[in-house]
Amino acid sequence: MEPEHDDQESLRARSEQAIGELAQALLDSQVLENAVAAAFGAREKAVEAQQAAMAALNLPSAGDVERLERRLRSVSQRLEEVEDEIDRVSRELGGLRRQLAADRAGEGAEETSQG
Repeated sequence: MEPEHDDQESLRARSEQAIGELAQALLDSQVLENAVAAAFGAREKAVEAQQAAMAALNLPSAGDVERLERRLRSVSQRLEEVEDEIDRVSRELGGLRRQLAADRAGEGAEETSQG
C-alpha cells in the first residue's frame, strides 16, 4: 500500500474511534439524559395545553376530524346501498305496473271481443 493511502486509512480509523467515543460519552451523559427527558416533558405539556385551548375554543382536534371523516364515509356508503336498493325496487315496481297494465289491456280486449 502507498503511504498516502495508509495515512488516510489511519485518519479514518482515528476519526471513527473519536466519533464513537463522543457518541458513547453523550449516551452516558446524565446531562443529556435530563435534557432529553425535559424536552419530552415540555412537548407533552405543550400538547396538553394545545388540546385544552382547542377544547376551550370548541375546536375539533385532528383525531376528531379523522373520526368524523370515517363516519361520513360510512354514512355515504350506506346511503349508496340504500340508493341502489331503491333503484332495484323502482325497476321491479315499473315491471309490475307494466305487467298489470298489459293484463288489464288483455282483459279489456277479451271483454270487447266477447261483448
